[in-house]
Amino acid sequence: MSVFASHHAPAPRRHTLLQRLAQKPGARGAALLAAMLTVTLVATFAAAAMWQQWRAVEVETAERGQVQSAWILVGALDWSRLILREDGRSGGADHLAEPWAVPLEEARLSTFLAAEGNVSQVDDASTDTTEAFLSGQITDMQARLNITNLAEGGQAQPVAVRQFTRLFEQLGLPSQQLGVLVEAMRQAQSAKGSDNNSSAPLMPPTVTQLGWLGLTPATLAVLAPHVTVLPVRTPVNLNTASIEVLMAAIDGLDLASAQKLVQAREAKHFRTLTEASDLIGASSDTINGSAFSIASSYFEVRGRLRLGDTMVDERSLVRKQGIDVTTLWRERGAFDRESPLAAAQPLR
Repeated sequence: MSVFASHHAPAPRRHTLLQRLAQKPGARGAALLAAMLTVTLVATFAAAAMWQQWRAVEVETAERGQVQSAWILVGALDWSRLILREDGRSGGADHLAEPWAVPLEEARLSTFLAAEGNVSQVDDASTDTTEAFLSGQITDMQARLNITNLAEGGQAQPVAVRQFTRLFEQLGLPSQQLGVLVEAMRQAQSAKGSDNNSSAPLMPPTVTQLGWLGLTPATLAVLAPHVTVLPVRTPVNLNTASIEVLMAAIDGLDLASAQKLVQAREAKHFRTLTEASDLIGASSDTINGSAFSIASSYFEVRGRLRLGDTMVDERSLVRKQGIDVTTLWRERGAFDRESPLAAAQPLR
């Protein structure tokens, strides 16, 4: 009996630390609070880890979209150069009825991809080309007054100054701003390639940077659609220049005569300068080969790619010499976001 009792006697009860604490007054509430704090910390760390992972995915997606957009715009630039190359192969005048002058309205990118059976093929699932849209425009920069013409060898050029004076008057811009521009261009050109004049302004490569020369933002906004900055002096193309530029460039040209030129070239572009001068009764001294032309060498190529929420703009200056088309500079930024092709459309 004693052996049986000793064999089945209950073992001494062992209490864990939490059980011992629970026996104390208030210990049970502290243990519950500690468990809740532990759960909160774990949840916080888990949420932070998930947010970091989500952020990394979003950054990678955005960067991939930017890289893809950039490559597509490079392809669009090459396409534009090919168009200009073919135009150079045919030679002759450059006018607004040629293929390069037709703007590319926003179109779905998948319509440009290789097709089989007249159906666009989208095999790469890594890029949703159905949500990608491309637009662009090639613009003749010699349809505008070239600010580089204002000075040469550190000296102001009278013909160009008169042209810009008329343009400023037409646009209602202060003549003082033109004086600032001419003087700044004179100083910038005289200091070009010299280390002696460190106070001279830098030569701006684009119109958007003309503020370097002292133009106010208001003046620049009005002036920008009618002027350009090119590496060398250039004549105005009578086949592509706007009415405002024609009236500013040609001495004594009134609005009626400018409209007559535009209407005539829309029916049939000018093949020689003589055709234009005979039309308005101007002398060969007024419309001469040094200030005017019927062909162009400098063009601006603009492209815009919209890929989902990502929008990338790019513009480039290209030079056409025969069948050789060279890109002089490229830049990306937000250009005319309120009107995708506003500045790219040529004035007719």
